[in-house]
Order: sequence, then structure tokens, then C-alpha cells
Amino acid sequence: MKILVLNGSPHINGAVSDMVGAFAQGAKEAGHEVEIINVAHKSIHGCMACEYCREKEKGVCCQKDDMQAIYPETLSSDMIVFASPIYYFTLSAQLQAAIHRTYSVDIPKNVKKVALIMSSGSAFVYGPAIAQYYQSIVEYWGAENAGIFTANGKQNKSEEKRNELYRFGRSL
Repeated sequence: MKILVLNGSPHINGAVSDMVGAFAQGAKEAGHEVEIINVAHKSIHGCMACEYCREKEKGVCCQKDDMQAIYPETLSSDMIVFASPIYYFTLSAQLQAAIHRTYSVDIPKNVKKVALIMSSGSAFVYGPAIAQYYQSIVEYWGAENAGIFTANGKQNKSEEKRNELYRFGRSL
């Protein structure tokens, strides 16, 4: 299976990247191809709702930025893992921009499974991000939710959390 991880954390060595690394290691050991794209370090502009992709050139966004390299990966993946720190109860703006921009290619039909990895300082901030994930990804795309993983406070960068994400990757 080809797995794409869209990491929305601006922290290269942060808790989200730690969890993504453990997941990727397990998934690779299980024989999957894993591509990690750190969207927080890409130049991705927000969707302008101009409808160019629907009315002028179907499936083509008029904005030419780093999303151009992410579209083929999105469309050819069997699974996408969304990974983000939680900022003010939702996914990072960098990850949000990448998700919004998938509008131009419509629903990625090849994607059968999705998962969500989140990190925070508090255990009580995930609700809005999870609701958005279910409504805008799982339900709208018609993809199977393979799992939602959270870490907060002392769980961040813990061996216990790494093992959980590693086992998840191995289980696919």
C-alpha cells in the first residue's frame, strides 16, 4: 500500500514528527511505501474559491506553488495520514491549507483509508479537529478511518506513544 503522510507541524523535531516517525517505521517494516511531506515547510497558499479548477480547467488549480508536487502524491496514494499539532482547537493552518487545496482535484478516489495523528499540551482540545476530520475527510471522501491518535503533555515524545504509533503502522 502507498501511504502519504501530510505533516502540518512546523517543528521538525517536535512531538508530531516523533509520532509520524514511529508510524512510518512500523508501516515500512510491514512492507508499505511511506512518503512523508512536511507541508508546514512548503509554500502552500490557501484556496481562493475562484472555481478555476471546476469551471476553466477541471482538476487544475490556478495557483502554482508547492501543492503542484503534492497533488500527484495525493492522487496516487491508497492511504493518507494527516498529522498536526492542535492550535486553538484545530489542525495547523499549514495542514488546513493543503487539505483545502485538494478541492481542486475533487475527492482522491484512490484513497481508501485515512488516519489522524495529533499532539497538544492538553487532553481537552481535540474535539473540533476530530469533527472536521470526520466530516471533511472520512465522510466526504468516503474513506475508512484507520485510526485517530493523540498525545498531550507528558505523552508527547514518550516511548509508550512511539510504540503505539509503531504498532499501528505495523498493523496495516
